[in-house]
Amino acid sequence: MLIFYLKFHHKLADVTNLNLNEFTPSWVWFNNVPHTRLVEDKGGQNWISRKGKDKFKFPGGGTQFIHGADQYLNQISKMVPDITFGHHIRVVLDVGCGVASFGAYLMSRNVITMSIAPKDVHENQIQFALERGVPAMAAAFATRRLLYPSQAFDLIHCSRCRINWTRDDGILLLEVNRMLRAGGYFAWAAQPVYKHEEALEEQWEACTELHIRFSVLPEMLNLTTRLCWNLVKKEGYIAIWQKPLDNSCYLSREAGTSPPLCDQDDDPDNVWYVDLKACISRLPEYGSGAIVAPWPARLQIPPDRLQSIQIDSYIARKELFTAESKYWNEIVDSYVRALHWKKFQLRNVLDMRASFGGFAAAIIENQLDAWVLNVVPISGPNTLPVIYDRGLIGVMHDWCEPFDTYPRTYDFLHAAGLFSIERKRCNMSTIMLEMDRILRPGGRVYIRDSLDVMDELEDIAKAMGWRPTLRDTSEGPHASYRILTCDKRHG
Repeated sequence: MLIFYLKFHHKLADVTNLNLNEFTPSWVWFNNVPHTRLVEDKGGQNWISRKGKDKFKFPGGGTQFIHGADQYLNQISKMVPDITFGHHIRVVLDVGCGVASFGAYLMSRNVITMSIAPKDVHENQIQFALERGVPAMAAAFATRRLLYPSQAFDLIHCSRCRINWTRDDGILLLEVNRMLRAGGYFAWAAQPVYKHEEALEEQWEACTELHIRFSVLPEMLNLTTRLCWNLVKKEGYIAIWQKPLDNSCYLSREAGTSPPLCDQDDDPDNVWYVDLKACISRLPEYGSGAIVAPWPARLQIPPDRLQSIQIDSYIARKELFTAESKYWNEIVDSYVRALHWKKFQLRNVLDMRASFGGFAAAIIENQLDAWVLNVVPISGPNTLPVIYDRGLIGVMHDWCEPFDTYPRTYDFLHAAGLFSIERKRCNMSTIMLEMDRILRPGGRVYIRDSLDVMDELEDIAKAMGWRPTLRDTSEGPHASYRILTCDKRHG
């Protein structure tokens, strides 16, 4: 067995020069996503096209930005100069994302975007997004909270996302408000493109800066006013609102104004099978969540919300945060040097038990051409707010249930200390089979766990046709932990 003895060199990489978009393919193999419905329906809007018999091509357009996402992003920045992509705006949610060209182009600006869309007649659009190497999940605004924490996103974008934000007393926009960081922006683009939308087009065209409150989409404007959102700019078919920094506006509204503030005991970060609530999520009195450092500094600065995480720890939370970052940077650095990670086809990475996101931060510091979806299991403390405050993305999940993604969508799965905890709740083979489903052929799995689960995990891996190798950790052969590395065979 290979033994790693690690020497730590902690160095913050120049993440401002890491351009993930350079590695975002402009095409994918047809056989990997053999669906033509999206091409037939959206080809004229420059979303996607067929290139020969064996490829799909992504021209970079969309319904709202037929001539390319870059021009559209420049327009948003000019409308609101405080929207500085890759600086104050780091984490974005794109609702109704299509094939995720919006998120793909934001990568070149050091912005990570969670692109979401429901499974509809174009049910494969999220599969296209993941196939081209862009973070994406199948998710819908429906009856339950989305699996992201409060104050997660610096900007939430909806370009013709076909959601009626004002229905049911605005309960869906209240969910946007919950996830939007204090002081963050909601960009709504609603350019009419179909003939039956001519009335909507007349409303937008009749609007001017001086008369917007009275002429265009009055229900939306009435609702956002009651949410204390400030309409910062309206230009053409794009409107941009800003969320307040604190509760002062909510508390100064007239008595009986709806929607009301949520109860004091409501936890806005409680998202697992939690129904939507027709109330405004309160902001912390001391301003945590609103105050985060610009990117890339926020990656390594312990955020204020770290103090609110309910964890059992013998050391101070900030010390724990720093120690975890150092620990994973050391380990990933060893993987890069000893196991030649930079030669891997590493792009879509899933960290199955992410804690504070230290593994994902180490991927960035080592300048690997990959993005990481951090999963926080429901069996442990909810660290998602810290992950988002660092400028990373993540989601809540129960690994005893299927993970909501398409088959063969991730290149690398990382599980540290997962099985020794989850085996008390469900069969380890159930989790391993789900890992096999979402892992791409030729993909890799690294399991770092206690000795007492390794023999069974190795047997399961062999039974599934993986090639497992058991390795010692940096602590040597007498440590209580081992590393199981697995390769999934092609075919």
